[in-house]
This record gives sequence, structure tokens and C-alpha cells, in this order.
Amino acid sequence: MKTAGKKESGFHGFWKRRKKNAAYSKLTFRIFMQTFAIVILTFLIIFTFYSRFWFRRVGDWIVQFLQDAFHLGREEALNIYKYGLRENSSLIIFGAVAVLFLLLFRVSLSWFVRYFNEIDAGLDRLIQGDNKEISMSPEMAPMEQKLNVLRQALEKRELEAKLSEERKNNLVMYLAHDIRTPLTSVIGYLSLLEEAKDMPMEQREKYVHVTLEKANRLEQLINEFFEITRYNIQEIILEKEKIDLYYMLVQMLEEFYPALEEKGNRAVLHSSEDVCVYGDSVKLARVFNNILRNAIAYSYRDTQIDIFVEEVYGKNTGDGPAKGKPEKIVVCFRNRGKTIPKEKLSSIFDKFYRMDEARNSDTGGAGLGLAIAKEIVARHGGRIFAESEREQVAFWVELPGEEAEI
Repeated sequence: MKTAGKKESGFHGFWKRRKKNAAYSKLTFRIFMQTFAIVILTFLIIFTFYSRFWFRRVGDWIVQFLQDAFHLGREEALNIYKYGLRENSSLIIFGAVAVLFLLLFRVSLSWFVRYFNEIDAGLDRLIQGDNKEISMSPEMAPMEQKLNVLRQALEKRELEAKLSEERKNNLVMYLAHDIRTPLTSVIGYLSLLEEAKDMPMEQREKYVHVTLEKANRLEQLINEFFEITRYNIQEIILEKEKIDLYYMLVQMLEEFYPALEEKGNRAVLHSSEDVCVYGDSVKLARVFNNILRNAIAYSYRDTQIDIFVEEVYGKNTGDGPAKGKPEKIVVCFRNRGKTIPKEKLSSIFDKFYRMDEARNSDTGGAGLGLAIAKEIVARHGGRIFAESEREQVAFWVELPGEEAEI
């Protein structure tokens, strides 16, 4: 099996390299034809010079030069020409061909260098942030396409960074404003409790309760500030182990019981008790906590939140106790709430994005919960997505099940 895999990989690599080379076939063909033309031109020039001038004039010129320069007789000059030059004519011709070829090839390099100049110009435009489409010679069409794809990717990344920064700045501004409200209430009620020493016990208890609620809200807002800072500097590192997923979800529902009870909601887990997953228990618990917290915040009052867990097996896997490891584990959180528009479904996993555009201080957080959940799931090799229609909202988490044991 391993050998077959290696052969398939090598075969795939061969076709991939061949396809990549074929992309520059025009350029390769033009370089070949130009080199071939230089070779032909070199031999034509040498042959023309040799046939037209060497036998007629050049030989006489050389003999005359030897006579005049060295004061030789004609017979001596002819012998030097005959035995020194003419008998070594093939070597001289070869040297002349080599020199002429190099000279012509050097001249032709100016044509070839313009392709590098085009690439250099395209890279300069990318560095400078020029958003105009990059255009190159027809032979460089594959490189032109790649540079334009890179330009579009950089534009998209820059736009996403700007939107994220804008959301963060707006969020910090709103959080700073929101902090003032509970802080003012806390100071006001505490001042009132301190001044009114003879306040009736029932009224005092009421004010203490309100002050505690405002203090809790203040703590939540401050925690959101820290969450924003942590997200920018943290690096998610996984410590994987075998996790009892059923027990994790049961424990999570117990922790969220007060929040569910407050809205009259209830959560029901639909799962077998032997479901396990391989991953980082702390990080995955944060994923499910964020999704459930989001479901509670945006679900209708007195409704049910269903959590479905399913093990998905391959098509060729048999049934029964010996059906092997699942290919993936699917966890679905489904609740009744306001339908999320399709254009917003792709944004809810973005950093600092909040569904609550009205900035209700009692719902939602810093807009980081789902963004962090997406990153954690991606680090596990899975995916997370949302669906919403007819006042039904569902969040799906798919995790690989191949590493159930290690």
C-alpha cells in the first residue's frame, strides 16, 4: 500500500511538473527558435566570409602582411601561411564560430532580459500597492496570471485587515462607552447605601442586588477588553489527547444551566455515550462553549436548544461493533431564533463581528468567540459553518476522527 502510494505520488508529481512546464511552452519555444536562429546565422556568416573572402583576398592580404612586416620573401611568407594558418583553418573556423555565436547570443540577451524586467516591474507594482491589473507579454501569460491572482489576494487581505481594524476600533469605542453606564450605576448605588444608614432592609437588599448585577456586567466588559488584546498576541498551540466528547458536552450543559434557566431555555443532548474525539480538550471546550453561549444569547425565550453528535463512517466501512474508526465527528447546535441573512452567514466568523448591530449591552461580546472557534477547529483539521432558515439557526462543527487513538 505504501509503495503504491509513493508511485501514485511520483506519477502525480510528474504530470504536475509537465503541466507547469507546458504553461511556459510559448516562451520555451521562442527561446529555442531564437537560439537555433543564432546558430544558423553564425554558420552562414562564417561560411560566407570563408568562401567569398578567405580564398581570394584574405590569403593574399596575410601573405603581403608577412612580407612587409617581417621582411620575408614571398616563398617564405607562403609557407608560413600554408603550414601555420591554412592547415589549421578548421581550428580557426571553430574559434571564429564560437566567438561570433557568443557575440550574437549576448546581443539576443537584451530581448530575453525584458521578460525579467516585466516580472520586476510587476513585483514593484505589488510592493507599491498598485491595484491596476498587471499586463505582460503573451509568452509570460502564466506569470501574468499568477501575479494578478497574488495582487487580488493581497487586495482582499488588505481589505479584510482594514475592516477588522475598523471593527475593533468601533468595538473598543463602544465598550468604553458601555463601561461608563454600569460603573456610574455601581458608584451611585454604593454612594446611596453609604449615605442612607437607616434604609429599610428590603430596599437595601434590592440596591445591593442591582449593584452586584452592574458590577458583573462591568467585569464582563473589562474581560472583553482583555480578550481583544489576547487575540492579537496569542498563538493557538494544541495539546491533543483522546477526549470523551459525550462527557464534555454533558459537563458543559451543567455549567450553562443557570444561563439557560434565566431565559427559560433548555438544552437537550442527542448523542451516544461512547463518542470520543482526538484533540485539545481545553480548546475544543472553548469552541463548544462559545457556540452554546451564542445560541443562548440569540435564541427565543422558552425554546429548546438541541445538540446532535454523529459519527460519520466511510462508504466501504461495514456495520456493527467492528466497523472501525469514524472518518469524522459532527456536532450540530440547533436553536430557534431570528433568521440570519445569507449575506451575514459568511461574516459571523470574522474577528470583531457582532450580529447585534444595535449594540445591546446585554447580548453578545467582543465578536471574537466564533472567530476563535473557527481558528481552533481549523487547527484540528476540521471546519465550522452555520446555516439559518425559517427561524432555525444551526452551527456545525466537523472534526476528523482518524486519530481517535495514538
